[in-house]
Amino acid sequence: MTWEPERLDDQALLREGDPGGMLPAVASSAAQVRTAHRSAVEAGISRLAGFGRPRAIVVAGMGASSVAGDILNVVCGPGSPLPIVTVRGYRLPGWVGAADLVIAVSHSGETEETLEVAAQAVRRGSSLLAVGTAGSPLEAIARQASALFVPVTSGGQPRANLWALAIPLVAAAAELGLTQAGPDLYENVAKSLEDIAHRCRPSSESFINPGKTLAMELAESVPMIWGSSPLAAVAAHRLADQLHENAKYPAIWGELPEAAHNQVVALDGPLAERDIFADTASRTLRLVMMRDTEEHPQVARRREVSARMAADRGVPVTELVAEGAQPLERLASLIVLGDYASVYLALGYGIDPTPVSAITELKARISP
Repeated sequence: MTWEPERLDDQALLREGDPGGMLPAVASSAAQVRTAHRSAVEAGISRLAGFGRPRAIVVAGMGASSVAGDILNVVCGPGSPLPIVTVRGYRLPGWVGAADLVIAVSHSGETEETLEVAAQAVRRGSSLLAVGTAGSPLEAIARQASALFVPVTSGGQPRANLWALAIPLVAAAAELGLTQAGPDLYENVAKSLEDIAHRCRPSSESFINPGKTLAMELAESVPMIWGSSPLAAVAAHRLADQLHENAKYPAIWGELPEAAHNQVVALDGPLAERDIFADTASRTLRLVMMRDTEEHPQVARRREVSARMAADRGVPVTELVAEGAQPLERLASLIVLGDYASVYLALGYGIDPTPVSAITELKARISP
């Protein structure tokens, strides 16, 4: 597979290379925000306020569903009066019980790990909120337990429907008094996503399209993606995952200041070396800084110094700065840009971004 950046400005090639419609799916992010908020309200999310505040919230999910839990955590922020934990697996922590709220999230409603955790929550007497496709096994578990269920109406790949999964969780947190999120916030987020979708539209040429520009910077490199705050780290994690699934491309991610205690040493390693006499370009390291407007002063200092160290060693640096005032706005601005870049990177390599054949094969090999 050869990187051909000229593909990104060829409208016919973009359409032919994306038969599953991943680009339009990313462009639907604003609609997802509005629809998911409406679905949560119609499902009776306000009932949560009458249950009282739980001791803790545990979000169970895999893939994009687990990222929804991370989004909930950073939107509530470090001032949250209760812990918010994301479980990516088959087992609830041993301490989870009747005083806790378990939120089971699965776009299909059929994810085996999430179904197992939801069933455990019911057996332990925990409160349960489920988010997934109507008529699914997850809805059946929720209905049998007389629990709240919010239907997901968006189709397509789960990873392209992140906001359909995350917004009901934010709405739930608002009902519990863990964050402030009213109709104005959701509309501001949706408008921000629409603005980025306009800037990243396929007909916008590479030199002014931020999604295509980021894809071109990532191409033929090994991205090391750092977030400068817990919020930006969620976006860094999401970008790495999207590069894996959409572009079938390797990436690593980290969060400052922790990444400055380990990953920074890669700046002195073999992937940071550039042979200017080589006949062909080699894939070398690129540092991608995802910056939040709310950084700890010492983290900001580590970020600045790390970027200078990379530049001193000839390692290229990309900096992406969150836009917006509220945490959900800032996070959305970083995530959707990365989503576009991952799709454009796939298309620049001539890769269909929708199929995930390796995941399908893995599931088939482990199925009974």
